[in-house]
Amino acid sequence: MPHMQSLSHMLPARPAESHALEVALAISAARIICTTTGRAQAAVALATERPQSQVAVWFLDLFQMHAAQAAWGAAPLGLQGACVADMPAGPYELAVVPLSKDGDAELSRDILQAAMLNLAIGGTLVTAIDNPHDRWLREQLATTGETVRVRPGSETVAYIVEKTGPLPRVRNFSCSFVFRDRDRLLQAVTRPGVFAHRRIDPGARHLLAAINPAPQARVLDIGCGSGCVAMGIAARDSTICVHAFDSAARAVECTQLGAELNALPNLSVALEAQGSVPEAGTYDFALANPPYYADFKIAERFVEAAWSALAPGGTLVIVTKQPGWYTEHLPHTWHNVASELVKNYHLIEAVRP
Repeated sequence: MPHMQSLSHMLPARPAESHALEVALAISAARIICTTTGRAQAAVALATERPQSQVAVWFLDLFQMHAAQAAWGAAPLGLQGACVADMPAGPYELAVVPLSKDGDAELSRDILQAAMLNLAIGGTLVTAIDNPHDRWLREQLATTGETVRVRPGSETVAYIVEKTGPLPRVRNFSCSFVFRDRDRLLQAVTRPGVFAHRRIDPGARHLLAAINPAPQARVLDIGCGSGCVAMGIAARDSTICVHAFDSAARAVECTQLGAELNALPNLSVALEAQGSVPEAGTYDFALANPPYYADFKIAERFVEAAWSALAPGGTLVIVTKQPGWYTEHLPHTWHNVASELVKNYHLIEAVRP
């Protein structure tokens, strides 16, 4: 099949995405929106099969989008990728949404709702999940009030939903909460897919407690999530310049909203996947709370970003529950590497030579 030839240079699609694609190929549509659990294989195949169609693929993470685009090579005609906080506006005739049984449930609900909202009346949602005994996804689809058709598979199950009218209920999945840093109450905004949704993470509190930048200091928050650390530091002194970045579009949106809600003009934020920062080599502090998965590959990228951003003598501060990788690797290139245990978290400090 032509679409399989177009994917021959790419990694195989994960089972749910492959099943969703198989079903979607039988549905005619000129405007298509896709999400992906991998490298946008379904979107590439649909765009290749239907060069007259417009196929958009929505990413929430810029690093994932860059990896997908690198895998595409020359993108098929009509294929567009977008890394934005909300699904690119429709109306679409077809939405293809593969999901993982291990994914975040609230984020999955949010994405499904966005797909249904952006479908034209008469448009079709195709979704699949890597659980052949699924009940959860079918229950979510039933809340649309539409007929749900089932396409079972050996490793997955796919569902087809035709939109015949407006959704009976539209949920707001965003959340705002207040947290305290020293003597100031600050308002944070979070959304599904943002670390950490609906709360301030304990690791963020430890980072805030660990540093006390001097006036006019330059502070970098790497992988800022909802922006609680960046906001806390920026609120302490208007002369402190704080820059935050994250590869997640929603994290950047939430941090920007937090800066506006708390009137913090000394806090800037950027969507960034490569660690580039304005005025690299001038920062006094780089702060990070890296995720623990991916065999510390993400942690390694965070450390490299800190190295590039910090001025000589600048300090890297990392909070983690798994200090071994840092205490093993950082002393080879960083000075004064130290680890302190604070309430089940380890604070790692290191100085850039």
